This record gives sequence, structure tokens and C-alpha cells, in this order.
Amino acid sequence: MIRFKAALLDLDGTLLDTEGQYTWFWGGILEEYIPEKAHLLPQMKGRTLRTIFDEMFPELRVAQRDIERRLVEFEMNMSFPFIPGAEEFVKDIKAHGVKCAVVTSSSEGKMANVLGKRGEFMSLFDEILTGNMFKASKPDPHCYNLGAQVLGFPKHECVVFEDAFTGLAAGMASGIYTVGLATENPRELIESRCNHVFDSFEGVSWESVEALLH
Repeated sequence: MIRFKAALLDLDGTLLDTEGQYTWFWGGILEEYIPEKAHLLPQMKGRTLRTIFDEMFPELRVAQRDIERRLVEFEMNMSFPFIPGAEEFVKDIKAHGVKCAVVTSSSEGKMANVLGKRGEFMSLFDEILTGNMFKASKPDPHCYNLGAQVLGFPKHECVVFEDAFTGLAAGMASGIYTVGLATENPRELIESRCNHVFDSFEGVSWESVEALLH
């Protein structure tokens, strides 16, 4: 029986090659405000802005308005190239009837920038879930539970695709089969955090994922 009916895909670092740009932005913010915590930068990835301010770095609350203004301006000028093979992978699985949803901690404003610069993006996905829709940030599993619910499939027919540690933890905690992408972190650091690892989407197809589930 075919089980791969719905794909829940993270955005930054999984579909779009943007993590380097965010590393530059947030690295500068931490160095400016709390340099003693700059080493925690990798743990920020995959979290909502609200969580970054309220839970990870409460010291930034005082400067929240300024940082948020700078982030909005930065995201307006970002480029949004696809991770190699990602666009082809999504087109292939959709051709096999798989429903696809983006599940991202990004804001609605950020997604508007993506859609404005990549006009074809919307046609690739059936649903786009942004951080404001989740009751808790990754690594909480709510985002992926909601993704499966919105697409209308039971968890055993869904697959999560993630690159960040927080996202991988969210996928696994949801009970959905979770595939890690070694696009930002080495394979050896993520293989124990997910069900399977692909080095990238290049050469990965609907058949590749189907084979994992049988």
C-alpha cells in the first residue's frame, strides 16, 4: 500500500538556500547586543521570532522593536534561491499525487517576500503554514501535527522534511516519519535525530521516499 501521500516541508535550509543569510544577520545582532551568547546562534534556527525574544534571549526584549524593524528590512532584500534539487523534487512528488505543505517558523511578511520574488512558489504547494499559526515554536510538534491535519491525512501517510535540529525534533515528536536534509548540518550530526538522511534533494524522487516507507 502506498503511504507517502503528504509532504510537510520546512522552508529555510530545506527548500530555500537562505540559512547563510540569516546566520550573517543574527550573528551580527548577537555580537552587537549579547556577544557572550553568540555561540548559541545555531540553536536559533527553526524558531519563531517570538520564541527567540521571549525564551531564548530575553535580553533582546528591550531592543525588540529595533531588531524586528531591521529584520523586516533585511528580509525584503533577501534572495530566495532553491536548495539544489528541491524544486524538482516537489514537482516530482506532486506529479505522483502527493499533497505538499510548507511548515515554517517564518512570519507572514517573510512569506509575502518569498512569493513576491518567486512567483512560481505558490503553485508548488497546497498549503503554507507560518509561525503565527502555531501554538508553540519548533521543537514543539504542533506545527507538523497541524500540517497533517490541514492537508487531511493521517500521520502514517505523511513525511516531514527538515534540516534544523529544532525542526527535526518537532518532526520526530509528532510521530511523523522524518527525513533530515544534510544541507546545513553534517550528516553525522543529524542522523540520530531523524528516521533517514538525504545529503540533499538532488537525485531524490517520489520512489526514493516510497522505498523508505515499506
